[in-house]
Amino acid sequence: MRSYVRLFWLAAGLVVPSIPAHAEWKPIEKVETYAISGQTGEQLYRSIGDNGPLIRGATTRTIAYTNFKLTWVRDYQHRGKDCVLASAKPKLTVTYTLPKPSNPLPPAVRKSWDVFIAGVTAHEKVHGATMIQMVHDIEAATIGLTVPDDPKCSKIRDEVVKRLDAISKARVQGSRDFDRVEFGQGGNLQMLVHDLLIGG
Repeated sequence: MRSYVRLFWLAAGLVVPSIPAHAEWKPIEKVETYAISGQTGEQLYRSIGDNGPLIRGATTRTIAYTNFKLTWVRDYQHRGKDCVLASAKPKLTVTYTLPKPSNPLPPAVRKSWDVFIAGVTAHEKVHGATMIQMVHDIEAATIGLTVPDDPKCSKIRDEVVKRLDAISKARVQGSRDFDRVEFGQGGNLQMLVHDLLIGG
């Protein structure tokens, strides 16, 4: 039986499955931009504060944001009274939301901006990489999973959700820790903002 499951925040936790190296799939990565205005570094940064993404639950806007959409096609199979997750095919779309000046910039400001946006993009790409790794971790933790005495393949679904939950929480915490360092005293993003403000 095939199960079509949509998951946006994922989860993870029974029999350790053995699977071949990562199944053949590739993530889809997209870049979306939001418009900002200004002719100096300070003006551009102020415009980011006015127009940047507002992440759910937050009261202040952020410079950039990486989000994902993940769906799975899972094949649960009966083996006698047991149930096995025989395969799970993911479809992952990672979307990076970045600022983009709406007008041409003076040469000195453009130079500062190019350095700034390259650094911000690299930061967001790290978040994207953790999302891609999360999917590989889910594959490793669930494909081949066998639950005994589960003729309706119901217990195994609960177990898959538990494993997904653990993996998702670990990814979220890792992303928070990464941001804390990047935005902390002397951190990469803090320095990028500083250089944009004084460079343009």
